[in-house]
Amino acid sequence: MTISQDKVVAIHYTVTNQTGDELDSSKGGEPLVFLFGHGSLIPGLEQALIGKTSGETFKADIPAAEAYGERHDALTQAVPKTMFEGMDVAPGMRFRAAGPEGQEQSVIILEVTDTDVIVDGNHPLAGIDLIFDVEITLVRDATEEELAHGHVHGIDGQADH
Repeated sequence: MTISQDKVVAIHYTVTNQTGDELDSSKGGEPLVFLFGHGSLIPGLEQALIGKTSGETFKADIPAAEAYGERHDALTQAVPKTMFEGMDVAPGMRFRAAGPEGQEQSVIILEVTDTDVIVDGNHPLAGIDLIFDVEITLVRDATEEELAHGHVHGIDGQADH
């Protein structure tokens, strides 16, 4: 069975940057299981999986634009330190914050000054070309319930209760 829209897919993966630094991996743990074609993956990896079958392994070079997007300097800004009143904030901390149109976005603190906190709303992997080393461990039809819910109910299609 080949990977296509509405198939349940399980993969093991290791993702590295262009210099070979490992950024994430499922090796030694549970595979990533998802409903294909429902926005669970970055676009470049989803494209690389189309038509592949269980048991296949491959490498995929995914440019930043097809991964987590390019970095946008406008998403880095100084906000008044008073917005964090009573909190001990430090570089590297992550928060959920209201974006420009009121939607929630994740931000990471880059710097703390006497008056401001510099936050970055870019995804941590934005602007980075990625290399995925993938092993496909399962391709199956989604159950009617999985399709109705828009997500996978476990590797075997049974919801955990």
